Amino acid sequence: MDEEYGLSEEIQLVGTVKNVIFQNEENGYTVLRLDVGGDEPVTVVGCLPFAAPGEGLTVEGAWERHPSHGDQFKASAARRSLPVGERHIYEYLASGVVKGVGPATAALLVNRFGSRTLDVLSDDPDRLTDVKGISARRAREISETFRRQAGLRVLLEFLSANALRPEYAMRLYKLYGDGALEMVRANPYLIATDRVGGSFDEADALALSLGFEEDSPQRITAALVFEMVHNLNNGHSFLPREKLVAATAQLIGVDAETADECLDVLSDEGEAVIQPVANVTAVYLRRLYEAESCTAETLRSMAGEKLTPPAGLDRLIDDLERESGMRYASQQRQAIELAASRRLLALTGGPGTGKTTIIKAILRLYEELQIDCLLAAPTGRAAKRMTELTGQEAFTIHRLLGAAWAAEGDELVFRKNENEPLRCGAVILDECSMIDITLIHALLKALPRGCRLVLVGDADQLPSVGPGSFFLDVLRSGAVASVRLTEVFRQSGESRIISNAHSINRGAVPDLRENRGDFFFLQRGTGEKISATVVELCRERLPKNMGFDPGEIQVLTPTRKGETGTFALNRRLQEALNPPSPEKKEKIFGETVFREGDRVMQIRNNYDIVWCKGGDAAAIMDGKAAPGSAPETGTGIFNGDLGRILRIDTANELVWVDFDEKLTWYGYEQLGELEHAFAVTVHKSQGSEYRAVVLAAGRAPARLLSRDLLYTAVTRARELLIIVGDSIIVESMIENGRKTRRYSGLRARLAGEVQ
Repeated sequence: MDEEYGLSEEIQLVGTVKNVIFQNEENGYTVLRLDVGGDEPVTVVGCLPFAAPGEGLTVEGAWERHPSHGDQFKASAARRSLPVGERHIYEYLASGVVKGVGPATAALLVNRFGSRTLDVLSDDPDRLTDVKGISARRAREISETFRRQAGLRVLLEFLSANALRPEYAMRLYKLYGDGALEMVRANPYLIATDRVGGSFDEADALALSLGFEEDSPQRITAALVFEMVHNLNNGHSFLPREKLVAATAQLIGVDAETADECLDVLSDEGEAVIQPVANVTAVYLRRLYEAESCTAETLRSMAGEKLTPPAGLDRLIDDLERESGMRYASQQRQAIELAASRRLLALTGGPGTGKTTIIKAILRLYEELQIDCLLAAPTGRAAKRMTELTGQEAFTIHRLLGAAWAAEGDELVFRKNENEPLRCGAVILDECSMIDITLIHALLKALPRGCRLVLVGDADQLPSVGPGSFFLDVLRSGAVASVRLTEVFRQSGESRIISNAHSINRGAVPDLRENRGDFFFLQRGTGEKISATVVELCRERLPKNMGFDPGEIQVLTPTRKGETGTFALNRRLQEALNPPSPEKKEKIFGETVFREGDRVMQIRNNYDIVWCKGGDAAAIMDGKAAPGSAPETGTGIFNGDLGRILRIDTANELVWVDFDEKLTWYGYEQLGELEHAFAVTVHKSQGSEYRAVVLAAGRAPARLLSRDLLYTAVTRARELLIIVGDSIIVESMIENGRKTRRYSGLRARLAGEVQ
């Protein structure tokens, strides 16, 4: 067995299910005991929906060592067979796997039909009424349930035979019901859709094995859609037609002319939209086209609506100055005046230029004008910081809009929309550089008639992870009233973090030898030396010499891979800051060891996960919360949220995590949503601020070594920034001021250049 990961090589087990210990009906995750003919059954875990005692099971996978339960077999693929023989059939039905059948009914059925019981359930349900107590209606319900499970079983076997993950079967069945297998056979590329989650390569291999021709229209159109979806992850709202066609032709080895013809078919069917934008023929996925065009239409309408300023506005602003104890600069005063006279305002500026001062002033202005104002930001940490700085509760955009998964399928929906708008007269939205085109579209749909919107952000930071360049396009369009704050105020100007951030943004290299104040640079020439210094800073030097608790220090890096990437740094930092101990329980998940006390990050949006806030955490985890002391509860933990593992409950297979005082729990099967966060990428740190930042500036792909990435990293630090790395790499990042081009039509639409 592999000592580092606790996993053995792939093998096969064949046996009969003895009993099912745990089963999640939503995702099929199962823990069962399998009789393989030895002295004791073995424990098998994996996606095995509707598994039940008595059925035959062939599983492929590997052994892993559970810290509490010992050796168990982790199944990656499975083939199942219905039980044979009266005893196994009875065990199967008595388990409750078929709705409406319990031990008593199972005994009656097996006594009546013997070894043909399952054939009767499937093919001759009317005969079930021969059994005392089973009506015609109940007979139909029992038979329908059994046949439905049989359909899923066949689908699972089909996917397993084609080396596809069993999770896909659950998702396909959820979407298409009994017809799922037929639909997959007719169009294997359904597996590569967002809602199923397979890759194009997996779907393509299945299609070719089923006899699809290499130049079949289904294959080509699926490849076109795949290229467009894939490039959403690169930030593109659309692709130029010639680039899309060429990339698709190269991907699957067909000629460009055929791919171009299939693109017209996609357009005719409404799945793609083709439109001239900014001197190119743009091809959009329909949902991205609707998001971008509707966003542009709404923003243009709002930008064109001028409001009558309140009487005595100058005097009101003077009063705000006296109340705050400061004198507003001309740019700041202009921003406040525009907030009073426009429905839409964009405000941008770097660190120390007074964006927070303006947000607070506009809030007070709206309060004086009796306008209800909501505050929002794209991430939980950004919303928390906004709350702390303004004294008014701020929400994540997802929480504000009531994001949740649709009851049917896996589509994200928002409870707040044009039919149920927000209740407010204004919204101030911070960290707008992080917002993609689909999220701003959802927010705009939820704004009530006449609502004001103030967009705040730093346009020089990294763009959003999602598609589009919303905030930059708004500022560049010239169509929206905007103010760029450029004056760095005296107190902020004394910070070398802030002054050097502005130097970096201008393309000037700071004096890296001037190690004083709150900005330091430590020259290290190799990845090993960078990593060792980062660990030493976090474990010893900063806590002992500067009074920083390790939990207040965030390590950032441009990349996930390599000696200075998050994978390697997290392993070293975990060993240094939270080493193994008999007092700390662990859970091995794949290649990761989760340990009590670990710092972790949620890596995808989960709108359904339940959290509680307030109350005694230990009592809640023990299930002993005092009556009348029920904590506040809510749902949703989002991509980028940072937390700490409080407890690993091996008995109930739960991991309890504290996300900024929001206590939640993960079943072992959900641990793929977490990763260690002693070190995180700069991209993941957007919208956050940390008391101390250590930036590992080592080797990374050229596209990641950019000025805006370095600028974003530097501006994450509040009190202390230490860059550890090679000065040549830092200088090359500053020289690389080219922003990666994103295909977005929002600027052109706002400017009226698209008809």
